[in-house]
Amino acid sequence: MKSKKIPLRMCIACREMKPKNEMLRIVRTPTGDYKLDTVGKMAGRGAYICDDLKCIELCVKKKLLNKVFSSEIPDEIYEYIKGEYASYKQS
Repeated sequence: MKSKKIPLRMCIACREMKPKNEMLRIVRTPTGDYKLDTVGKMAGRGAYICDDLKCIELCVKKKLLNKVFSSEIPDEIYEYIKGEYASYKQS
């Protein structure tokens, strides 16, 4: 019997390959909003990031979403993502 292949994704911050289900996804929705997708099911263009505060902070500091989504992302979006991550960790 063949074992099921585990999908891997690369973190946009630390560039490590990890199983998809261990990572968070930052999504640009079809309406142009940016959200932290903790379930991995939201519609839209996604970028994967480790479930780790260091990677979230690196993403904010270096404005990594600008490169990933090929557009200028406002600072408020980065702060929103950071806030979403903090509330996700508390729940």
